[in-house]
Amino acid sequence: MSEAPPSIRVDKWLWHARFFKTRALCASLIKGGHLRLNEDRIAKPAVSVRPGDVLTFPQARDIRVIKIVAIGLRRGPAPEAQALYEDLSPPEKKEYIPPNPRFDGKGRPTKKDRRAQRSFDRDGLA
Repeated sequence: MSEAPPSIRVDKWLWHARFFKTRALCASLIKGGHLRLNEDRIAKPAVSVRPGDVLTFPQARDIRVIKIVAIGLRRGPAPEAQALYEDLSPPEKKEYIPPNPRFDGKGRPTKKDRRAQRSFDRDGLA
């Protein structure tokens, strides 16, 4: 007899792989119809997944495409969780966000600096 490959509930696997903090968050994502398993939308968190399956789901502002490599036995540390999957998501472009403006390179202006600026503006020199 051939033994069936190991499988696990998809919500439990997402939690083991540390994509979400709780299984309840995983289940709500799945029940909302936002998870695809091998390009098919699923709506139940009890669907079984196996190594080789591909999951597509939104996380924050990104769409994640994940290939399952292994089934975890527990929710371990991050390096152990990262060994459970292969990330197939395209590399995202990082938007350049300029740093907050500073006051003459010294950080936040002091009360004395603000008073000097106010008197400078009042005198009509600005």
